[in-house]
Amino acid sequence: MLLNPVVLSVIVMTVLCLLKLNVILALILAALTGGLISGMNLTETMTLLIDGMGGNAETALSYILLGTLAAAINKTGVANLLGKSISNIINDRRSLLVLLIAIIACLSQNLIPVHIAFIPILIPPLIGLMNKLNIDRRAVACALTFGLKAPYVMLPVGFGLIFHNIIRDNLIANGINVVTGMVWKSMLLPGIGMTIGLLIAIFITYRKPREYKIVDNVFENKVANDLEDEKQSDNLCRKQIAGLTGAIVAFVIQVITESLPLGAIAGLIIMLVFGAFKWKDIDNLMGDGISMMGFIAFVMLVASGYGAVLRETGGVETLVEAATGLMGGSKFIGAIIMLFIGLIVTMGIGTSFGTIPIIATIYVPLASALGFSPAAIIALVGTAGALGDAGSPASDSTLGPTSGLNVDGQHDHIWDTCVPTFLHFNIPLIIFGTIAALVL
Repeated sequence: MLLNPVVLSVIVMTVLCLLKLNVILALILAALTGGLISGMNLTETMTLLIDGMGGNAETALSYILLGTLAAAINKTGVANLLGKSISNIINDRRSLLVLLIAIIACLSQNLIPVHIAFIPILIPPLIGLMNKLNIDRRAVACALTFGLKAPYVMLPVGFGLIFHNIIRDNLIANGINVVTGMVWKSMLLPGIGMTIGLLIAIFITYRKPREYKIVDNVFENKVANDLEDEKQSDNLCRKQIAGLTGAIVAFVIQVITESLPLGAIAGLIIMLVFGAFKWKDIDNLMGDGISMMGFIAFVMLVASGYGAVLRETGGVETLVEAATGLMGGSKFIGAIIMLFIGLIVTMGIGTSFGTIPIIATIYVPLASALGFSPAAIIALVGTAGALGDAGSPASDSTLGPTSGLNVDGQHDHIWDTCVPTFLHFNIPLIIFGTIAALVL
């Protein structure tokens, strides 16, 4: 099992990332490792990696344009007003701000389904306030990842409905008759586990103050400074209205067309027409957007290619076959092994939604043979798919939070986002996923 190309590739990726090698290089080296072990040569593996990068092309473009939109909105001064309003609400209560961010992130998955689009707009303007309150950004990273992930695990609305329907369709395709309404009931326990993990992160692990340097950054929130001398001219008010209008248009277009790039472009055009910024500012705004989100965009491109290589190795199927012999007919051992396999696969591919179709074909007959009920199989497949999304260096559930929290260069993607979210969400998911599989 340890010589499996998927296992070794994910181990290589994880170790290199923990050693602080650039994530893009770590993904490429891990992909080459998996390809070579599976019998492909270097040229074949690299070609497959490059061909597979197109799978996240829209996501990468979305990140660049969202970064530009965030820079444009910040230029209007709306971000400062937002930060000041939030500052007045929380009144120096650190935990309340982190919980508020978690709630907003949850709403981005269902009530206002914009996924990560809110992060580059909301989080950078709050960095100054977080620094003023000495908030440990690892807690904020956990709050953001929780909001990006827990709602689709538990709730059949927004992105959650898509996730639950994927589980339903793949179970039906493999001979298990289920309906969408069964999925949230089976996934409730794993979701509760994630909630407990979030509370532990906020109130125990990262509750102590943590100091950060005050950096003069284009995205740095002015709330931490004195705002009294900032006079609101008519021109500035007009710019703020244009900024808000652009943000609203971006949201509406994204919801209607289901395209983040179209929404971002529409928002930028509206802001330009109504005078939020001038034509000559576009180059600088694009530069700010690329500076903020460009690296994340390239990681997503390479991550898609990496996932294509892992799928081509056939390592998932052989991994399950090797693990079957270790189960010995035990439901408990079988549940734990299946969840760990899901963790490895999702850590490599970087997407829960893309993992479900891969593992369902193998898990459903295996779980049925072990005597698991349909509800328990839902819990196994759903939890196995969700595992690893938190903590994966290549997942938008970790890349998104890092993009917002690292605007001043003081938040490490691996040690401040991936490791904290891995510990606080994957461990509870394994524990509560196993319990759900055994009691349902």
